[in-house]
Amino acid sequence: MGGIPRLATVGAGIVGGLIVLLAAWRREWEVPLHAIAATMLGVVVWVANERIWWLAALAVLNISASFWVAILRGRRRLRHSEARTEQLASQLDRRISELFSLQELSYVLSESIQLDRIVDQVARYAGRFLQADGAIVVLADDDAASVLRVVAASGTLEPLLGQVSRAADTGLVRFAIQRERIEVAQGVATPTVDLVAGITVRSAAVAPLRSQGVTMGALAVADRQGGPFTTEDLWLLSTVATNASVVLANSRLYEIVRRSKEEWETAFNALTEGIAVVGPRGAVLRANRALAALAEVAEAELVGRNFCEMLFGTSDAVAVLIEAAYRGERTAPLVVRLERNQRVLRLTAAPLAQEGSVVILVEDVTEQRIMEAQLIQNDKMASIGQLVSGVAHELNNPLTSIAGLTELLLERDVPELPREHLRVIHDQAERAGRIVRNLLTFARKGLAEQAAVDLNDVAARTTLLILYELQLHGIELESAPSPQPLVVLGDRYELQQVLLNLVTNAVQAVSGLPPGRPRRIRVCTERRDDEAVLRVYDSGAGVPPHLIPHLFTPFFTTKGPGEGTGLGLSLSYGLVKAHGGVLAYEAPAEGGAEFRLTLPCYDAPPPAPMEEAAPARVRRPLAHHILVVDEDPAVHRLVSALFTPEGHVVEAVRSGEQGLRMLKERHFDVIITDAMARAGATELFVHALAGAQPESCRRLIVGWGGNGDPGEPLPDGAIRQVRKPFNLRDLHALAGEIVASSPPPSPAATAER
Repeated sequence: MGGIPRLATVGAGIVGGLIVLLAAWRREWEVPLHAIAATMLGVVVWVANERIWWLAALAVLNISASFWVAILRGRRRLRHSEARTEQLASQLDRRISELFSLQELSYVLSESIQLDRIVDQVARYAGRFLQADGAIVVLADDDAASVLRVVAASGTLEPLLGQVSRAADTGLVRFAIQRERIEVAQGVATPTVDLVAGITVRSAAVAPLRSQGVTMGALAVADRQGGPFTTEDLWLLSTVATNASVVLANSRLYEIVRRSKEEWETAFNALTEGIAVVGPRGAVLRANRALAALAEVAEAELVGRNFCEMLFGTSDAVAVLIEAAYRGERTAPLVVRLERNQRVLRLTAAPLAQEGSVVILVEDVTEQRIMEAQLIQNDKMASIGQLVSGVAHELNNPLTSIAGLTELLLERDVPELPREHLRVIHDQAERAGRIVRNLLTFARKGLAEQAAVDLNDVAARTTLLILYELQLHGIELESAPSPQPLVVLGDRYELQQVLLNLVTNAVQAVSGLPPGRPRRIRVCTERRDDEAVLRVYDSGAGVPPHLIPHLFTPFFTTKGPGEGTGLGLSLSYGLVKAHGGVLAYEAPAEGGAEFRLTLPCYDAPPPAPMEEAAPARVRRPLAHHILVVDEDPAVHRLVSALFTPEGHVVEAVRSGEQGLRMLKERHFDVIITDAMARAGATELFVHALAGAQPESCRRLIVGWGGNGDPGEPLPDGAIRQVRKPFNLRDLHALAGEIVASSPPPSPAATAER
């Protein structure tokens, strides 16, 4: 029995030691080993007696040792956990601080979209986050990043603000931009790291600013205060650079959009045509300055107002145009007149990509219409001028014969002739000649002349033109000219056109009066201080007060369709204004209408009257050969009757070709021709003679039917001119001048006769 306890003791010791070793070796076995030890202790206690008490003590000792090992290991793990907890807490605090800092930076960056403010905040916050002595933001001037510019700097790097780096620079900033990744240079105590533009620092970290595949620049920090840059520092730098890149890209896009918007708005408002974007219900969504001027409202008040009602009130035509544009149709432009100011507008509408919206172009074509009407008027006047010139030429020939022959008869002392009847014939022929010349004066259109003009003479000639129409409508004409000449500086034909427009309007105003109403027109001139005043009064119904402001507006007329263009008064107003005068309307107290034309007086002697009385004819007893080239035989008879009694020989031909042949055959002392006589299909006799016998032009007298020039330029300034119907005194005097100034004919020329 003694061997068994000894064996149990040895076994218990071995098991206890094994439990202690296993508990110390493998921490995860502590709990099951302790359970085994406790079980062994219970077994030992159950089987033990007083003789093997030491065996129980040994088991207890082994179990206590294993527990002490577990306690010591637990304390060591506790200390390690506390240290790890402190480290994690420190890292958590830093991350929280960094997150708050990044949040603060995002708030700061979101406050402004301006590039200067953004880069300044990025540089300042980056230096503070990374505890660096200095920070800079570098941006590229172009996509290739060949030129880098420091746009923001803080701390010790502030002197770099505005510095430029070229492509040859090998600094850390350019290196990071080229490689498109973060670059770090941990220098030594002395500055040896080339940062940018030749500036060296002790240490630096550079992160490229890249967004949407484009590298815009770089963010750099230098000389960290806490030692070398850590991984966390580089992570924070990358995060700041990423956020800054997004904000800078947005800022650039915003700047592009803002600049484009300014350019678009500048062009939008610079257009002289009005433009409006109209929404689904006809409300103006956008409009330019020109449309505000046409609508006569402030630009800010355009948006929200109904386009059609704002400009045209109720206009079915405009509404139809806009409705067609809503449906996506492109219709022809619509021409509309504004009632309030009589402007003529052309509207073009087109659909927009935005559903239910249209764009409307509003063009003011008033001036264009005026120019078109003036061109049409000029064409009409040119046609009228050609017609009148032809008619005047045909009328002047018989009038020349009538006036000339009656003058010859009046100068001869023939008692049996009824001299009073001859005088009437002569006077009426002269009157007909004046009417023809007035027609030519009115139809003649050229450059405005600045010459002294007697307003009394203009009034007399203009009323003579319309006298027949006045008599036809039973209208009484009262003339009250100024007792002294009213000399103004201007163009006689334009002033006559103005007065004719006023008198024509007066005739139309009184022609529609009912029977029994007086039909009277009064034309009077007077001088007031330094102004010449011409008034045209009619006894018509007058102009309603609400229409007076529009009287001189182009295309404004109260006549029915096809009865007037509305341009007469507006053109007259412009002509008077060009002469430095004023054309105004007055409502006389006795009723009717009165237009007042006021022009500044011109201090110059009055112009010579255009019609001069024919002085007594002076006969010269000379015998010379005279050639008459005129298609009218009556002119031949008149010239022959004028010169034959004095012994002159008058020969006449009806064509220029015959005249040229006769001049080649023999010599003539005086040549009298009509300005329109032709030597061929196209060439005038005067020009043909100047080309064939230039010396003969000094013996030439040209008769013309105009009121200022023969219609076409003459080849030689020495050619003498006389107006048709002939004034016999003038014709005889010119012939005498030619004979007196011409050398005597050669013997050969005398033999030819």
